Amino acid sequence: MSQSNNKLTTSWGAPVGDNQNSMTAGSRGPTLLQDVHLLEKLAHFNRERVPERVVHAKGAGAHGYFEVTQDLSQYTKAAFLSEVGKRTPMFIRFSTVAGELGSADTVRDPRGFAVKFYTEEGNYDLVGNNTPVFFIRDAIKFPDFIHTQKRHPQTHLKNPNAVWDFWSLSPESLHQVTILMSDRGIPATLRHMHGFGSHTFKWVNAEGKAVWVKYHFKTEQGVRNLDVNLAAQLAGENPDYHTEDLFNAIDKGDFPAWKLCVQIMPEEDADTYRFDPFDVTKVWSQKDYPLIEVGRMVLDRNPENYFAEVEQATFSPGSFVPGIEASPDKMLQGRLFAYADAHRYRVGANHNQLPINRPVAEVNNNQRDGAMNSTSNGGGSVYYEPNSFGGATESPQHKPAPFKVSGQADSVAYDHNDHYTQAGDLYRLLSEEERARLVQNIVGAMTPVEYDEIKIRQIGHFYKADPEFGQRVAAGLGLPVPAAE
Repeated sequence: MSQSNNKLTTSWGAPVGDNQNSMTAGSRGPTLLQDVHLLEKLAHFNRERVPERVVHAKGAGAHGYFEVTQDLSQYTKAAFLSEVGKRTPMFIRFSTVAGELGSADTVRDPRGFAVKFYTEEGNYDLVGNNTPVFFIRDAIKFPDFIHTQKRHPQTHLKNPNAVWDFWSLSPESLHQVTILMSDRGIPATLRHMHGFGSHTFKWVNAEGKAVWVKYHFKTEQGVRNLDVNLAAQLAGENPDYHTEDLFNAIDKGDFPAWKLCVQIMPEEDADTYRFDPFDVTKVWSQKDYPLIEVGRMVLDRNPENYFAEVEQATFSPGSFVPGIEASPDKMLQGRLFAYADAHRYRVGANHNQLPINRPVAEVNNNQRDGAMNSTSNGGGSVYYEPNSFGGATESPQHKPAPFKVSGQADSVAYDHNDHYTQAGDLYRLLSEEERARLVQNIVGAMTPVEYDEIKIRQIGHFYKADPEFGQRVAAGLGLPVPAAE
């Protein structure tokens, strides 16, 4: 393997100075719109497939409701969380990440867990996964990461060389890789897995006081996973196994449910916590920030038409309601743009007019025209603001809570680079049987990699997380543990 002397450039030929870190105001950001390389990467990436989703193409969905079970109005002014017993209609889409629309359900892959709450203040989308962390922590790396999960441009085959090369060169992925290769990498059904918002978000109460929050959906069905051999058999015999199971369960009245809990961190703790609380490759210890119950989500109605509802459903982590805001999480900051932009391309600029996406709240804006506009297009009403003719106006009381930023505008990495402690802690929490299966899964996934250099580099990451972890993977691959750096 030789290093290339070719310079990475933008589409207009300018050399790229930093392809690992997006440009932010200080180490925590927020991300700057002037980072045109980041915007180009994300915008181009959203337009690489026509017309299915670039990621999360294969999915299943259902309607249901969310019911508040505990009053947390001291932390957030979000109206749909305002009183115990309040119910809000919602729609959820589960999905695999890497496969195409016709791919098998029972592959080893994270599962998307995207929830749309139809609140009286507008739609709130919580777009997460069935894992509490992710592979990368800066959106500028997302197109590159997903490319490794897709097919080789020449052979059109999955490419384990690319997968493990990227992971081995991106040590921040280790925590998620460990989860993915564990038993949790193949859920038994979509009903038998937890869901997570993954990112850190901000809650703001009626007095303007803010806290940081993480979301946890705990399945009431219990967590169950599939044996790898059974999963492979089902992939061949019934590639739509998870989709079928969810539909049939709801159809016969066995309504799946999840308890929603949150972790709440005081705003000031972000500066002193031992891990960066905005780094999506890390978790917050539940000993430090215990789970607090919020409510219960129940799925009780199947879609009437798959395309109209599941396929045309659009979710964006930027669809907030008053009382819920973004954090400086760099991966989240990129998703705030990329998801909505993907929907504008894939479904159209007026995707929120479709019945599955349409808010129950009244919509008043000055957006007009565009393909497939299914409304009166504003009629003859005022189409700009400010105006003197009674058109819709801003409401200052709904401005996001202010927050301080500081630092020199630059492409900078996170300050904290301990990618091994949490992955090692996870390994040590597993039983011996679970560790054996984890190592076996990793060895099986890495064996097709053609370059020992890549394998040894990745073994080094496992070893840093836990020496036994690295030694067992190395033994399984018949390779040495690399010398300590």
